[in-house]
Amino acid sequence: MIRRLILDVLKPHEPSVIDLSLGLSTLNGVEGVNTITYEIDQQVENVKVIIAGKNIDFDSIKKRLEEMGATIHSVDEVAAGKRIVEEVRTPQDRSARI
Repeated sequence: MIRRLILDVLKPHEPSVIDLSLGLSTLNGVEGVNTITYEIDQQVENVKVIIAGKNIDFDSIKKRLEEMGATIHSVDEVAAGKRIVEEVRTPQDRSARI
């Protein structure tokens, strides 16, 4: 079962990020949605969508986004299982910056 998804989404200016978030929040298994706009141009907006729940159905998320005129650019994070495992820093993370 999927508990958290982080998606990079391309959407038209309408619907607004408020309406997009509300539209996703009504789906079964979804307990919360955060939508963060990080780029706007004349035609579209790039947003990061963070979805949390106990049993998120990826296909229903994708379908709802498409119904609202949005497309998924990438799936940036998936947390699945009985609990969410948070990312931790390792020695390899520190040496990658050198």
